[in-house]
Amino acid sequence: MSTRFGTGMDVLLEERRDLIRHRRIGLVTHPAALTVRGQWSADLLWDEPDLTLACLLGPEHGLFGQTGAGEPVASAEHPAWRIPMHSLYGTQRKPTPEMLDGLDVILVDLQDLGVRCYTFVSTLFLVLEAAAELSIPVVVTDRPIPFPDVVDGPMRDAQFQSFVAQNELPLVYGMSQGECALCLSIAQGWHVDLQVIPMRQYRRGGARPEGAPPWVPPSTGIRSWESAWCYPATVWTEALLALDCDRTGPLPFQVLGVSWMKGNVVARALADRRLPGVRIFPHTYYIRSTRNATLVEGIRFVVTDPAAFRPVQTGLTALEILQNEYGHEPVWRNARTDFFDQLFGTDKVRKHLQAGGPVTELFARWHQESSGFIDLRSRCMLYG
Repeated sequence: MSTRFGTGMDVLLEERRDLIRHRRIGLVTHPAALTVRGQWSADLLWDEPDLTLACLLGPEHGLFGQTGAGEPVASAEHPAWRIPMHSLYGTQRKPTPEMLDGLDVILVDLQDLGVRCYTFVSTLFLVLEAAAELSIPVVVTDRPIPFPDVVDGPMRDAQFQSFVAQNELPLVYGMSQGECALCLSIAQGWHVDLQVIPMRQYRRGGARPEGAPPWVPPSTGIRSWESAWCYPATVWTEALLALDCDRTGPLPFQVLGVSWMKGNVVARALADRRLPGVRIFPHTYYIRSTRNATLVEGIRFVVTDPAAFRPVQTGLTALEILQNEYGHEPVWRNARTDFFDQLFGTDKVRKHLQAGGPVTELFARWHQESSGFIDLRSRCMLYG
């Protein structure tokens, strides 16, 4: 056995090939699913003579990462391989029996973040549900995530279930995709033949493992591991349209800015809160639109200890400080409040903020509400 880091896909092909050999495979994947040598999983499976790749199934952003957030993806036929490429982010988000017809196994290989509103976990949920209904075995090959040790944010309220809040999980749930597959299966009581292939030589903590595959963005905005760390701290800017997180710039989700903000004031106020695992600096940058570019004095988040960092708490603390310094009206101007509630999986966060309540009260409530989840999560840990 190798002593070097390996993704679950590397381990599957080197040590557990029996699970997929001579079986018709349906692969749920995207461009970020690379082996440690840098080869795309789908290419590797297609090239192996003892493996039969029967179809591909793609999540949000598509099998080739071709679409932006929220853009529907059409199903098609692979131009070279002449096999179906089923979209799970178009007219259907749950695999249909027709998509899975004739498959012997579903193989899931996705680079996830461990954040509930990042929709790959919703796709995982619906794939497992469909497999359970049709008695098709599932193999999940595991990959590192930015927050393997962090549980942060509110649990989802049932009435706010949507594709960005499909599962009864905290916003940041501290499980790799393999661990999450086990957790969902237990929580839902699915009778599914589920095999999770753990990574080799992986240690929790949140840093990218030495020897990890080259980074390919799992979505257009997550262009680096640093952006992945900061994503749950600033993703709410997609609903608060007055504020910017440099989504299309060089530092997506790592900055926060708006024309009326003074970065040095906000950075200093955040430093006074002594938030764990992160430093916040003033950061002047351009907000670019289709018509012009506006220079703003924003802030930039630098994660120093990913295991200690609480991204949701950090982001909402920044939002509270903006409200305190500049008032509620400019912060919530043109806000998509319904989408804000969907992202958080509850309206309690928004109502508390708009009422001027201290965010620390929210954090204490989250700790109490997630106690049952914490117990379940502890049963699904695959790594130390």
